[in-house]
Amino acid sequence: MNPIQTLFSSFSKKRVLIIGDVMIDSYIIGKVDRVSPEAPVPVVDVTGFDQRLGGAGNVALNIKAMGATPILCSVVGHDKEGKELREIMMKASLTCNGLIHSDKRKTTNKTRILGNNHQLLRIDHEITKDLDVVDTFLLEQRFTEELENCDVVIFEDYNKGVLHSKNIELLIQKCVVKGIPTIVDPKKANFLAYKNVTLFKPNLKEIKEGLKIETDLSEQSNLNDAISQLMSSLNNEFTLVTLSERGVVITGKSKTHHIPAHIRTIADVSGAGDTVVSIAALCLSANTDAKTLAELSNLAGGLVCEITGVVPINKEQLLAEAIKVLGK
Repeated sequence: MNPIQTLFSSFSKKRVLIIGDVMIDSYIIGKVDRVSPEAPVPVVDVTGFDQRLGGAGNVALNIKAMGATPILCSVVGHDKEGKELREIMMKASLTCNGLIHSDKRKTTNKTRILGNNHQLLRIDHEITKDLDVVDTFLLEQRFTEELENCDVVIFEDYNKGVLHSKNIELLIQKCVVKGIPTIVDPKKANFLAYKNVTLFKPNLKEIKEGLKIETDLSEQSNLNDAISQLMSSLNNEFTLVTLSERGVVITGKSKTHHIPAHIRTIADVSGAGDTVVSIAALCLSANTDAKTLAELSNLAGGLVCEITGVVPINKEQLLAEAIKVLGK
């Protein structure tokens, strides 16, 4: 068994705690062949309906696809959508033990209306304000319970209020005390709140918004400066920046590796970031070196872009590609 096969085999023993915003992605699918007489809008003749796990839920599906055990920790509504979310999770063989249902929240449901394979409209059903004191306390309690026997923690922040300035520091500190590595998939609102995490994974847009800079980050020197500024603020061990068609760059305390993207036929970039953070988290849990972590995450993100729709990574396909491309 070569080193990559050994690494992939080790994933089956890993337990990954994912805390953050979990949601439902709903799809109303139909045909359009006329315009409404009531207003200048298309009429969709509905032919199908689909619901999938989104947000932190898609990360959980990627973790499970790699053979590891994901535990989702989040607060959702005590509503119809919350019940549907549990049903979707159970069908996917995901534990619901980390879910808290609150009468003060709505379960985020993003409904996309598709006509002739084109998205015509998206309707968001959600509450995005921060959790109140009671729900914050309940989440911290549940997180502490689920943290036992976990190998890595992913903070999946979609700015929906589950993770906020009043709980992020405490949750990270609990991980630091136990020596559990942490990885963050950030968004703008809490960008600089994730101090002392192990790995921070922004894209270029998130870096520019989070640091409030206007420089051209396609220039390597500007990107290096931005990463240095970021790491100085966060005191994190590694920063993994996804560069879209340019691949990824990973920076540690003393070394930077730029991993170029592999030539692919891109069908859909949706969900690629979730796949990248999932593979990076599993590599962190296995103490993989930074360069290999970045190479595998980059490969995985590229592979899911070849498939239309949000889909989890295929473990066997990634393993075969890793052995072929990385030669390990």
